[in-house]
Amino acid sequence: MKTELNSLGIDKKPSDTTIVVAMSGGVDSSTVAGMMKKEGYNVIGITLKLYDDSKEVAKSKQCCSGQDIMDAKRVANKLGIKHKILYYQDKFKQGVVDNFVDSYLKGETPIPCIQCNQTVKFKDLLEVSKDLKADALVTGHYVKSVTKNNSTSMYRAIDESRDQSYFLFNTTRKQLDYLRFPLGKILKDKTREIAKELDLNVADKPDSQDICFVPNGNYSSVIKKFRPNSFKKGNIKNLDGKVIGVHNGIINFTIGQRKGIKVSDKNPLYVIKIDSENNEIIVGPKENLGKKNIFLKNLNLLSEKEEFENNIFVKVRSTGKLLEAKVNIKDKNTAEVNLVEFEDGISPGQACVFYNKDQFGHKVLGGGWIKE
Repeated sequence: MKTELNSLGIDKKPSDTTIVVAMSGGVDSSTVAGMMKKEGYNVIGITLKLYDDSKEVAKSKQCCSGQDIMDAKRVANKLGIKHKILYYQDKFKQGVVDNFVDSYLKGETPIPCIQCNQTVKFKDLLEVSKDLKADALVTGHYVKSVTKNNSTSMYRAIDESRDQSYFLFNTTRKQLDYLRFPLGKILKDKTREIAKELDLNVADKPDSQDICFVPNGNYSSVIKKFRPNSFKKGNIKNLDGKVIGVHNGIINFTIGQRKGIKVSDKNPLYVIKIDSENNEIIVGPKENLGKKNIFLKNLNLLSEKEEFENNIFVKVRSTGKLLEAKVNIKDKNTAEVNLVEFEDGISPGQACVFYNKDQFGHKVLGGGWIKE
């Protein structure tokens, strides 16, 4: 007799299903752990210790701090589930922090949250989950997954204001088949309601807002800590190549930035380009920010090439809107994206994520890193 699929799409009763829930100590992952426990699953909560807290980190609104680990432990005790802490500071430093610093020094605008998901969370934590004989790794991310013919696809969350699919574009097909995202089908307000119903201590906890290892969004302080000699003065040039000012380090600038240039002109000036090789900042009027052509490297494709034959949608920053575009996949690692309309502030180091729309919503087709 065939067993009916449980709520996670696994061919077992919840009581016979062991799952690992990645618990950051926030309301989302804590609620997921509570939902799974209430449904009768055998839940193991795992919290990652990713970096050593400074005084600045302790005061800021970040995930994975010492306070978050304590909150996760309290939630696990409240729910009566097993809880483990994995100490991944070295893995996180090598896989995420070092890449973040190197990227900034190249004049890029990196997104460490994507690399964190790609490395310690969906690689190392996933392997630990399998070692524990878990049937799935469950997270509190706001993305939706749909399984057809034993293959799982990722979609934007129903709550589009909370959608995190941009940060998960580098997830592999094999990982998607093992991952589960229960919050992708509900609104954030509903998550907090469930947390209150479960009487969790984190029900009213504010969402983390900063990158976890960057105190109060101060990127330059992180660069100064790990590469103290990287703050080199250089020229600020206009689009004609004329030197019009001096900067104190290219890591203080991002594409599209207006504040902090400290050069007077009859029109507002914006950072148009960062030339790390020559340690120069190129500035110009806002109309020069708009771009239509983007070149990508290090692609991760979750769909076949046929799905790219017609115009699709792309996102070029986490808070950006979906943009209609034509994507030309050059090979497994590179692509050229042609936007239908100009878009401002596209920066190397950011991700460009591909979507198309079907009956289940906006499906993630993969993406790549913006090269130029």
